[in-house]
Amino acid sequence: MTGGEAEAVGTSLPRVDLARVAGVAVFVVGLAAYMQVNGLPRQGYQVVIILWLATVAWDVRRPVREHLAFLRDWWPPFAVLLLYLYSRGVSDNLGILSVSYSWPVDADRWLFGGTLPTEFLQAHLCGVPCRQSMPPRWYDVVLTTVYYSHFFAALAIGAVLWKRNRTAWVGYMRRYLAIMLLSVAGYILYPMAPPWMAARDGYLSSDVARITGRGWFDLTASARSTTASQATTAQQDLSSIGNQVAAMPSLHSALAIFIAWWVITHFRNPWRWSVLLYPASMLFSLVYYAEHYVVDEIAGGLLVLVVVTGAAWWDRRRRSGRPAAEAVRDAS
Repeated sequence: MTGGEAEAVGTSLPRVDLARVAGVAVFVVGLAAYMQVNGLPRQGYQVVIILWLATVAWDVRRPVREHLAFLRDWWPPFAVLLLYLYSRGVSDNLGILSVSYSWPVDADRWLFGGTLPTEFLQAHLCGVPCRQSMPPRWYDVVLTTVYYSHFFAALAIGAVLWKRNRTAWVGYMRRYLAIMLLSVAGYILYPMAPPWMAARDGYLSSDVARITGRGWFDLTASARSTTASQATTAQQDLSSIGNQVAAMPSLHSALAIFIAWWVITHFRNPWRWSVLLYPASMLFSLVYYAEHYVVDEIAGGLLVLVVVTGAAWWDRRRRSGRPAAEAVRDAS
């Protein structure tokens, strides 16, 4: 090989950004240490902070003012996520309505000819009685992973859009936050016990159990304690998330459906339809793990339909009104 050929080959090799590699490495190590001490991130505001640090690590060479722009743009979503965290926990204490136990059970049995889907799935996939301490199957690992993805998937997509397309990010986040706020209204107006609570309180068979983190049951999620009696597992961390009667509508279902809608409507690749596997597996896991009834999931889907339809109507109205306003300004 001649010197010129060697030089040509050398210049064709991709250049490694050592600063980016170092920044990402520091971020990954820091995130791992955080989860070791504090457990899995379980709240939206935590995820926003983590995503900000991820953008800093990825573009570590950029000026500080550009990194601070993330905080400037994301403070409204951050505030709404804090509102969601603290407001959804009072839904069972306001006394507007008592917690509903029987109606969702009756509704699901009516939909499925007398069979309750949660009882059916746990009997066939877990056992009778079903208990979280039972050895997990391969599908438990998959479904627990899908379940946990709820806490960061939608926000991670928002972070990517913020980096690549701010206009698309605005539209996406408006719809995301509308879904969050309307779900809080639902929790306040209609507190409802999920299947695992109905079983605990005698409205369903005691064979039904909350097995949300069954796929990760043997994984230690936190090292907050050095004693075995106080140590927490991934199962315990996942099962302790959120307000216990914030079940109608299912926000897990709503955000999974929203993500699928966004991908399908904003991409043209035929493979985009495969994203439907995400809400399908999420909805399946919620019923199987006794987190939600099917009627909760239907309500979550209707919530997404209302939000995206309303947002589309609002966008059309704004576009149609803009030329008229510009014509008035030109005439004056």
